[in-house]
Amino acid sequence: MKSILAAALVLAAITQGAQAQDVALGEQSFKKCLPCHAVGEGAKNKVGPELNGLDGRHSGTAAGFNYSDANKNSGITWNEAVFKDYIKDPRAKIPGTKMIFPGIKNEKEPGDLWAYLKQFAADGKKK
Repeated sequence: MKSILAAALVLAAITQGAQAQDVALGEQSFKKCLPCHAVGEGAKNKVGPELNGLDGRHSGTAAGFNYSDANKNSGITWNEAVFKDYIKDPRAKIPGTKMIFPGIKNEKEPGDLWAYLKQFAADGKKK
């Protein structure tokens, strides 16, 4: 019985480690976003809005960015679950968005990307 319990604990630890978010991998993933978005100190709007302070921010509210009505009226407040759902297929989550991106289909990558993004406060400094 003890060996079964020990094996179950080891398996749980391995599974949890495999699901853990990786900020470094998220930074690598963000390279896909760089043509349109910026994050960090000095970030400016590009084709898409800057993404500082995304965690808890209402969709369509980055200062100085011209959002689609669909995005402004989506009622979304960004958090991990919403972001992960959105980034898989942005146009399905917000029909009418201007964001043209095929989405991230890999199950772990959105979590890594979120871990990278959520570390930036609204002023672009790391929390």
